[in-house]
Amino acid sequence: MTDTYTPLPITVIVPTFNEGPNVAELVRRLGDALPADSTVLFVDDSKDDTPQIIEQVAETASLRVLMIHRTEPIGGLSGAVVEGLQKAEADGARWMVVMDGDLQHPPELVPELVAQGVDAGADVVVTSRYMGSGDAGGLDGPLRKFVSRASGALARSMFPVRLRNVTDPMTGFFAVRAGAVDVSVLRPMGFKILLEILARQALKVVEVPFVFGERFGGESKASFANGMKYVQQLMALRFGRLSPFAVIGVVGTILNLAIVWALNDAGSMNYLPAVIIANAATIVTNFLLQERFVFHDLRQGSSVWRRFVESFTFNGVEAVVRTLLLWWIVEQAIPQPLLVQAMLIFLAFIVRFVFHARVVYRQSAIKEPVDELAA
Repeated sequence: MTDTYTPLPITVIVPTFNEGPNVAELVRRLGDALPADSTVLFVDDSKDDTPQIIEQVAETASLRVLMIHRTEPIGGLSGAVVEGLQKAEADGARWMVVMDGDLQHPPELVPELVAQGVDAGADVVVTSRYMGSGDAGGLDGPLRKFVSRASGALARSMFPVRLRNVTDPMTGFFAVRAGAVDVSVLRPMGFKILLEILARQALKVVEVPFVFGERFGGESKASFANGMKYVQQLMALRFGRLSPFAVIGVVGTILNLAIVWALNDAGSMNYLPAVIIANAATIVTNFLLQERFVFHDLRQGSSVWRRFVESFTFNGVEAVVRTLLLWWIVEQAIPQPLLVQAMLIFLAFIVRFVFHARVVYRQSAIKEPVDELAA
């Protein structure tokens, strides 16, 4: 068996790492769902007997089963997908469908993804657990479900234009039209290759709901380390918008402290009204700076007064809640006010960024892609 093949209409790309118990069932179900001239291309980084199992399954499969076994798995799962996309497109596939090898992505949905892409003239078809009849029931427990939703919300906050039509940017199950994605601009790392694809280029995207199933066999590869890689990937992709937001936050903090000092220490005002005045002044100042330097490209279609009221109200409530949390944590649990304050300020920074990107500067869905990374 080789890693080359003749042009075929659909190639299903399956990145695998120690997924031997799932291979036969995956190929059987794909064979039942797809035309006989389709291909399943495994890009395998396994350290167990998965490559041998793939070869055995290929001998009796009803469709073509091929494998690229990587001895140097550069870029992890994302790198495997990119290598698969390159090979499939170079050899003439018209549509490439990326899916996991653990059967949590239903193989029976593959024809629908391609059909939806063709009908809509789309570049990418994304499956979503969070729209219509979609469901994330296969995730292990409420914590993973929360992390999935929170991670998706953070990604959409950082890319409100590119991901405005995408409710599930964390999915690993999607279809790509040949020629739509320039793989040379991708910088794969970690697990979330779809985010890389959608963030790097302006693409027309449609979504299809799906039910995320139970793992058929083997063990989940999710880990804290993979979560950190996701955060690293997200920062690398969207550091441009987050960076000025952070700088404005630092400027606002300095201004806040200066106002409190001027009114309380250098003046005669009590510290409490001084803090209230300082908070109000810096909330207004931060809003004006964010309008100009952070979200200037997302102001169309909404009123500046609506954005100001939403921003001022949220920041005011956040300041009150943060102060109460500081008092409660210091008094009840951690008697280190500076440490607690530092933790709460960091958490508040992330929450403020997500709120402003997803609510204050929310964007309505559009049909045509709009450039964003140039912003």
